[in-house]
Amino acid sequence: MSPSPARMVAIVCAAQVLVQIGAYFWPALLPQMMTRWSLSNSEAGWITSAFYAAYMVSVPVLVTLTDRIDAKRVYLFGVACTIAGHLLFGLLAEGFWSALALRALAGMGWAGTYMTGLKLLADQVDAKMMSRAVTGHAASIGVSGALSFLLGDLIALQFGWRAAFIVAGSTAAIAWLAVATLVPGRAPPPSPLAARPALFDFRPVLRNRSAMAYALAYCVHTLEMNALRGWGVAFLAWVSAFTGAAAQMISPTVVVTALALLGTTSSVIGNEASIRFGRRRLVSAAMLLSIVFAAGLGFLGSLGYWIAVALLLVYGVVIWLDSSSLTAGAAGTAEPSRRGATLAVHSMLGYGGGFVGPLAIGWTLDICGGMSPMAWGLAFLVVAVLMAAALAIFTAIRPRELAGDRGG
Repeated sequence: MSPSPARMVAIVCAAQVLVQIGAYFWPALLPQMMTRWSLSNSEAGWITSAFYAAYMVSVPVLVTLTDRIDAKRVYLFGVACTIAGHLLFGLLAEGFWSALALRALAGMGWAGTYMTGLKLLADQVDAKMMSRAVTGHAASIGVSGALSFLLGDLIALQFGWRAAFIVAGSTAAIAWLAVATLVPGRAPPPSPLAARPALFDFRPVLRNRSAMAYALAYCVHTLEMNALRGWGVAFLAWVSAFTGAAAQMISPTVVVTALALLGTTSSVIGNEASIRFGRRRLVSAAMLLSIVFAAGLGFLGSLGYWIAVALLLVYGVVIWLDSSSLTAGAAGTAEPSRRGATLAVHSMLGYGGGFVGPLAIGWTLDICGGMSPMAWGLAFLVVAVLMAAALAIFTAIRPRELAGDRGG
């Protein structure tokens, strides 16, 4: 007997928490790993970005395949890659090149689980429910991302950094078994061969102005999100050392965990606000606030540890505010027969930005001669400039609202 839609959503969301719980162990442990392996800021940025680069390359193939074959099969392949990436990192990683390759393998796993998990849900809900289904899925990813920072730090502190990645691989294995045994397969509906769109022909997707507007905004949204997640712990650790604050009451990993939890809540609230007040209005407001906070974070945060903590937390709420709204916008304005391809392009652009974000911070820090108030200020200012360009493009295109949105 197949589970009810609500039960299946619960199973998939729980699996997403388990499979992605180790996704941010690397940035959580970044300061100590940079010291352990004598990594430069640019090298650390490359290892962080390798995860997103592999995602960006893999996601057009893996997610688009769900328009032809059962999304469950693709999802299980992605979870298997995640298991291998984490376990091998814990057992074999010994420096820059091995860490780069194994983080890339984990990124391929993310490509096979994030949007394919969403596709499992999107194919089984109607248009009016899709926005909230996307939000629930995004919340599960957000919860796992938040816990990732704290758990990675705690496990490494008690048992060593290798144990942290082995635990991450083990929880992903539990997720694989849960989905394999509890979630029914569902092949895409058959269609006449002549009417079936070419599988990897993305031109109709690129011509969908509304979906592409949401996808382009998502690109820079993910850039700033991953810049903050990738370097948030390192930034706070540097501020603590630079200002002489012990930071014993609240550690950088606890702050970034709180940031991700607040961000997940913000994403859910933001999507509900999109429905009530209009999606374009919400997204534009969130992007404008992001520009303001990114421009000031590095300069003002360097003045004191608690100033940096407060700015980081508020900035995180602002960043996540339009996260679900953008993905729901792309999924909801896609042609149903090309939803998988649309989500693939949306996700590829998003994690293309995610690849650039951590690198941009690392490069700027090295160009400025290392970590300093000016270097951190300029690093986040680069993010602000890119967001300003994205806001201009989004405003010019004016994408459609969704069914159920105010004005939709």
